[in-house]
Amino acid sequence: MPVFNECDIPGNLYYDVEAQVWARKNDDGSYTLGMTDPAQSLAGKILYVDIKAPGKIVKKGKSAATIESGKYVGPFPMPFAGEIIESNPEIENDAHIINEDPYGKGWIVRLKPLPEAASDIDSLPFGDVAVKAYKKKLEEEDIICKKR
Repeated sequence: MPVFNECDIPGNLYYDVEAQVWARKNDDGSYTLGMTDPAQSLAGKILYVDIKAPGKIVKKGKSAATIESGKYVGPFPMPFAGEIIESNPEIENDAHIINEDPYGKGWIVRLKPLPEAASDIDSLPFGDVAVKAYKKKLEEEDIICKKR
């Protein structure tokens, strides 16, 4: 896994670099989404996540959840439109798992993309392109991830 400024940046994910959200395509065509390592590091210890209920349609740029930490309260914006089909039940009991494993156990929602989301998904950087784009953001904003 590529690491830059002590931040993990897996190359097998789609990224909304500005919103610091990652997305992983699942075999059934849905996507699992979560906060990136740099985002969780900047937020500090995640205390609480209020996720919208399954069945809710979320438009591109709108929030699927509210994330609260000691330093931050804010939205979890969607990089493309879709229907929430599942929320991570583990973070209801322990939101801090986002800090501990942002790309694994700390996922936040699974989304079934709406048909009009295809072009938005196609425009998200993936692979080496995504890693380069994220490295550039980390350099420009002087972001260094904290050790977990």
